Amino acid sequence: MAHRVLLDVDTGVDDALAVLFAVAHPEIELIGITCVAGNTSLENVVANTLTVLDIAGAPPIPVSAGAQRPLIAPPRASHVHGSDGLGDLGLPVSERVPDARHAVDLARDLLLASDRPVTIVALAPQTNLALLLRLHPEVAPRIERILFMGGSASGGNATAVAEFNVWHDPEAAAVVLDSGVPTFMYGLDVFNQVTIDEPAARLLLESSSASERLAGALLHFQMADPESDDAHDPSAFGGHIGDAGALCALVDPGALRVERHPVRVELGGESRGQTVVDRRRRVGEDTVHAGGASVAHPVDVALDVDVARFAGLFLETISRLP
Repeated sequence: MAHRVLLDVDTGVDDALAVLFAVAHPEIELIGITCVAGNTSLENVVANTLTVLDIAGAPPIPVSAGAQRPLIAPPRASHVHGSDGLGDLGLPVSERVPDARHAVDLARDLLLASDRPVTIVALAPQTNLALLLRLHPEVAPRIERILFMGGSASGGNATAVAEFNVWHDPEAAAVVLDSGVPTFMYGLDVFNQVTIDEPAARLLLESSSASERLAGALLHFQMADPESDDAHDPSAFGGHIGDAGALCALVDPGALRVERHPVRVELGGESRGQTVVDRRRRVGEDTVHAGGASVAHPVDVALDVDVARFAGLFLETISRLP
């Protein structure tokens, strides 16, 4: 039976690759997409998502706009995905019309209407999900699990210790972990490993398929700070499938090494936004002595990946699209 999936996105370059994958894979039943500000503005996220659905030849799928900013922190869009969030590729504007409901309302309606549990694949800051779970706790039993791209058991990218999606709205990530809904963390430990080599990406660019050409262009886009050397180097090549790897994890979990560990989100100081993954095998001093660490919740954490297997899965899946 196909995984029934609700996507939550901040569609920049790698979210777009994930949307292509979700539309194409036969084991994914995509029932809706909710949008949140993150990689780019909320307006760009919605427009980019609709455009990618057009190019993928997707059937009508409800897409709605959600949170424009984090729960507490000020708005702060990333600039590594280009000014439009989609690599400044000049793609046509979609004629699809977004769902009039707020993303939280759309998610609630889709979850309550489903006759079986739904997997939420969160590829963005988790602001929409935190609002959903706080405003409508009745939906929690209808969620099979939340598979989120975010966090790290090692280093960060937004800061030395914090991954961007969690750093962007750490309070929201903490609310989701605290909700009791089963969670799976596809973090930087595996995110940074999965790439498509340049010859394969070049073949995509030369394909007769509009979807493959888009995938090839996105893979060639070098996500970098606008002031960095890479951002001005036309020979630079990215190759990361990024968020699409979280969808690969959904349909081929056997390609990952996954361990279950307590995880908590740091909410203050220099480590704000860090996911603290407790990989200790024995009780520590923080538990033995009074005033121990804040509560951590058990999370399935992806720690290693068969890169060739995920790369092949991505390419085979994208080849199904027009």
